[in-house]
Amino acid sequence: MASVTSSTTLISSSTRAFPAKSSSLPSPSVSFLRTISSPSAAASLRSAFAQRSSLSSSSRRSFAVKAQTDDLPLVGNKAPDFEAEAVFDQEFIKVKLSEYIGKKYVILFFYPLDFTFVCPTEITAFSDRYAEFEKLNTEVLGVSVDSVFSHLAWVQTDRKSGGLGDLNYPLISDVTKSISKSFGVLIHDQGIALRGLFIIDKEGVIQHSTINNLGIGRSVDETMRTLQALQYIQENPDEVCPAGWKPGEKSMKPDPKLSKEYFSAI
Repeated sequence: MASVTSSTTLISSSTRAFPAKSSSLPSPSVSFLRTISSPSAAASLRSAFAQRSSLSSSSRRSFAVKAQTDDLPLVGNKAPDFEAEAVFDQEFIKVKLSEYIGKKYVILFFYPLDFTFVCPTEITAFSDRYAEFEKLNTEVLGVSVDSVFSHLAWVQTDRKSGGLGDLNYPLISDVTKSISKSFGVLIHDQGIALRGLFIIDKEGVIQHSTINNLGIGRSVDETMRTLQALQYIQENPDEVCPAGWKPGEKSMKPDPKLSKEYFSAI
């Protein structure tokens, strides 16, 4: 096969640009005295408990876990960086994940193979909703172990014939399987990826992941809702989002007393 040189492509608009065609919360230690023999000792102990209570209350306000780089699961860790070929707008481009740090949120999803059955329903669904993700300053990236040539052929195939048609985001080629492996979704004996989906924040930290088996398609609605909840709590770090939360609905305070305001209203 004749070699194909990937050109560096710059795609830009006001909001998007592609590169060239657990640790647990700290708890203060308190020395417990077996006996309290003086008023001053009792006062010291009361002071220590007051300090502990104050710090614990402060710690409870942050529910964002920051994991260590060698910890599993991946949530709370920096997303493994990669640079790979991709197809976008029927051309070959390079995508580097770290290029988005400080700029955008990223929805990174893996699917098993091109020209299969469940996959095109997911890929086109994310493309059809791309404008909504764009309004949330979020890029969408799809990944499979197929080559860019397979991606290109699939994009050039009409949807009614099982193809994708034009997409609003890149399809990344992971022919080396290194990306799938680094995100923990590679099925080693089959050489393909499970349906893993990761939401990565602007600091490059994975804040959400779901992994479906091969026959189960994912929900764009739930991905959107989770992204909106993530962005809300990052903008309001003293609040958390209850089950099924959607924008405009009531959030809650992660505090034994203040949370009663939420529960008393339901």
